[in-house]
Amino acid sequence: MLEGELLEQRVIIWDKEAFSELEESGYGKVLEDRLELTLVEAMFLFNKGKLAVFVKEENEKKKLSKEELYEYCVKNERNFHARLVVYTDLRDRGFLVKTGFKFGTDFRIYERGVKLKKGPKAAFEHTKFVAHAIPEEFSCSFPELSRAVRLAQNIRSEMIWAVVDGESCVTYYGIKRLTL
Repeated sequence: MLEGELLEQRVIIWDKEAFSELEESGYGKVLEDRLELTLVEAMFLFNKGKLAVFVKEENEKKKLSKEELYEYCVKNERNFHARLVVYTDLRDRGFLVKTGFKFGTDFRIYERGVKLKKGPKAAFEHTKFVAHAIPEEFSCSFPELSRAVRLAQNIRSEMIWAVVDGESCVTYYGIKRLTL
């Protein structure tokens, strides 16, 4: 089992040898000396029994329980529950899921079997979908919806609204712009 250190909005894995498998599976972001996981990725891996998370308190490691980690995530990340439910559902279905922050969305979703790489990509290696994870009581304006769809089309992706209900079930809605 891997160990990660909770630091603000990230869980850091310092052991370079240990995180290579995670990197190959599309988790986290590799920096010079570490792998940084988002809180959603860390909670997902924690729930799968692949990651233990600790905090340093007075130079000692304190291992977090599932409840402590979840509570921290809910307090420190907007819409955490819906995002975790959607992320878990997509990963369990075999999709590669990455943060969509730079595209103004929650997630970028790649087709099953795609491995991330830098540089030129074949068409199937590009982002297939971008998704917003939202609770069922969410509301937005038509201009906001239109911006999301146009952004997705600009990167040749489909816009998905992943709606999470009170029972933590997800319904996916695809929204496209039609030109007549």
